[in-house]
Parts: sequence; structure tokens; C-alpha cells
Amino acid sequence: MSKKIAVIPDQVLMKKIFIVRNQKVMLDTDLAGLYGVETKQLKRAVKRNAERFPKDFMFELNSKEIANLRCQFGTSSWGGARYIPMAFTEQGIAMLSSVLNSERAILMNIHIIRVFTRMREMLLTHKDILLQLKQLERKVTNQDGDIKLIFEYLKELLNPKTGPMRKIGFRRKDESTID
Repeated sequence: MSKKIAVIPDQVLMKKIFIVRNQKVMLDTDLAGLYGVETKQLKRAVKRNAERFPKDFMFELNSKEIANLRCQFGTSSWGGARYIPMAFTEQGIAMLSSVLNSERAILMNIHIIRVFTRMREMLLTHKDILLQLKQLERKVTNQDGDIKLIFEYLKELLNPKTGPMRKIGFRRKDESTID
């Protein structure tokens, strides 16, 4: 493995990871692009090796999931694709390198798996911080009003309130400014 692939920033890869059926997945079209193969080539390789991809490694999206992802994208990223997209979990992505068996696929898989690992570490760190904050909050007595106020602000930062968003754009003079 002497060739180097173009370094793709972690943030770019993270934007290609979606939550579907309570699992972090990447779509076949995104993976094909990263591996430098056509989506139909990736799908063919997966179907030829179906025994390597149980349901917890790869699944096809249903129409409701496709519609949900299209809403997240804003527009269809598939451009009216004729085939149902496949979603690959972290284990399925690891299995893809053995099926595609190209140097680029192997190198890209290593990079993707490292991003999944970093995401998992960030989530664990976030949970640890929340637990530590809760423990500290319990220790604070009623006399420490300023400290309790700080905890309230921290809670607001960690769990922002989502209300109706203010509409942006121009208004005619005869339109109301309050929505």
C-alpha cells in the first residue's frame, strides 16, 4: 500500500453519517464516491457476497426513511435514483473493504472506522461530563445560589430550547412584523 489517497476531513465524513433505525449508517452512494467506484458496482459486489452482510451490517431503506433523508438533505441527493439505497453500519463498512478489495477501499475504510471511533469517544466524553455535572449539582447546598445559577446556565447550553424560528427575509410595508 504505497499510494496515498486524498485526505478527507473528519467533518466531511461525519456529515455523511446518518442515524437510521437508531444506528449510525452511511449510504451506498456516499461510500461509492469515497471508494472511487460506481454505486452500481458497490451494490453488485454486496449482492454477490450477501452472506457477509447480515441485517445488522447493511439494510435497504424503506420509503419512509428515504423521504426522511430527503427532507434532511433539502433535495434529493440521488437525483431520482431507480434503486433503493443501502445503508451500511460501522461493521458493514468494515466488511466492504474485503468485498471491494481495492487499495483505495481499504485505506478509506481505515479512515472511516477511525472517524466512527472518534465519534463514539466524543459521545462517551459528553456523557461523562453530564454525569459529573449532575454529581456536582447534588453536592451544592442551598446557600450556594450563584453556583446553582451557573448550573442552570450550563443546563440551558447543553439542552437548548427549540422554539419557533423567526422568519427571515423582506416584508412589505403592509405585512405584520409579528408572526
